[in-house]
Amino acid sequence: MHPAPTIAVKALLFRVMLLACALALPLAAQALPLQAVPGQAVPVQAVPVQAVPVRAPSVQVAPEQAAAPVVAVVGSHAVEALMRFKASDVKFELRDLMEILRDREHEGWVLAAYPDPKTGHPLIGAGVSLDLPERPHPQTDPLNPHDFIEPSSAELWQAAGLDPHQLEAILAEYDKRLVAWSKRGFRRKIGGLAPEITDEEAGRLLRVSAIQAIYNAKGYCRDFDKLTAPQQMAMSQLVYQMGVNLAEFSQFLALINHDATPPADAGHGTGSLMQLAAMTPSLASYNPAGTGLHQTEPGQLDPTLPNPAPLTRSAFASEADYWKAVQTSLVESQWARLYRARAVAVIAMLDPAYSRAPAVAERRVGAMLRPAVVVRRRVGRGGVRQRGAASGGGRGNHAPAKAHAAKKRGV
Repeated sequence: MHPAPTIAVKALLFRVMLLACALALPLAAQALPLQAVPGQAVPVQAVPVQAVPVRAPSVQVAPEQAAAPVVAVVGSHAVEALMRFKASDVKFELRDLMEILRDREHEGWVLAAYPDPKTGHPLIGAGVSLDLPERPHPQTDPLNPHDFIEPSSAELWQAAGLDPHQLEAILAEYDKRLVAWSKRGFRRKIGGLAPEITDEEAGRLLRVSAIQAIYNAKGYCRDFDKLTAPQQMAMSQLVYQMGVNLAEFSQFLALINHDATPPADAGHGTGSLMQLAAMTPSLASYNPAGTGLHQTEPGQLDPTLPNPAPLTRSAFASEADYWKAVQTSLVESQWARLYRARAVAVIAMLDPAYSRAPAVAERRVGAMLRPAVVVRRRVGRGGVRQRGAASGGGRGNHAPAKAHAAKKRGV
């Protein structure tokens, strides 16, 4: 017998058993729940977890402004209304309206945030606001069941499918630049700003903004669906350019909605409906409420006589005389005089014959619309003078300058 090998085998077996126990204990610890021992902290083993992308919550809050939501609430009425838009909702092509609003020739397509010249609020793309809150806009016309939507900038950003964190970053950078440059200095640098959004993203933002304008245009005009395609586009442009301020054009809204008596506050209008008819004699045949409106003397109308040519609602989109009166209510507004080129294009679209001859319609409006006059004061031997600052101007505007030059030469 050789006892040495037996002892060696036993020692080897013992080592194998120890190794097996050492390997089994960690597995058993993972399989069994940890038991808390009084007075002793329970160790927690860190388990690596694969990162899974998650969607941002419905409301994001800036750390320094805990009360100001940055991301729009998913499923809000405004966002849902914008997402429900269909091409069949209007008679014109949405891309045609977007191309007009894009306005690449002027300050109409900037791919970085820049300040509004009046308010200083940040704009981007085709002048889309970046920091507007959601605003209430009640429907005050009891005969129009269509409501208004005034979503926040964050909601428009969400409806366009853009990243809300990108909006946060753009606004933060805008605030820094505004403090460092001031509003005037900021605007001087617009042409050299590096893009903060792509051309495609700006197009998506413009699209939802144009849809909002179309939606609200229906709230301003009861018979929007009966308008021609150019007339619908004109109404949508007015809403896009003026926003809630269009409600102040009460004379225009009274005419386009067939109201016989406009509100007492004429806003940016041109006076009463009677005054409009006096300026536009063709309005004498306009009958919005079934009672005649007839011109008895220049500047006066008799509302008691029967109307020989009543305007029916079915023909209102093609009645030339009626639409000339509607155009006149805008031509006499301050908006049209300050933004003459833009106003001529928009007001001309209200002409029912615009589709047949757009250039003719624009020439007619251009002849009606006087350009804005800028008063320039200059004191000299001729005293204080006023000169027109319009494009080209009339010959009468240049006569005083020639007379003054001749007087200086001793003629």
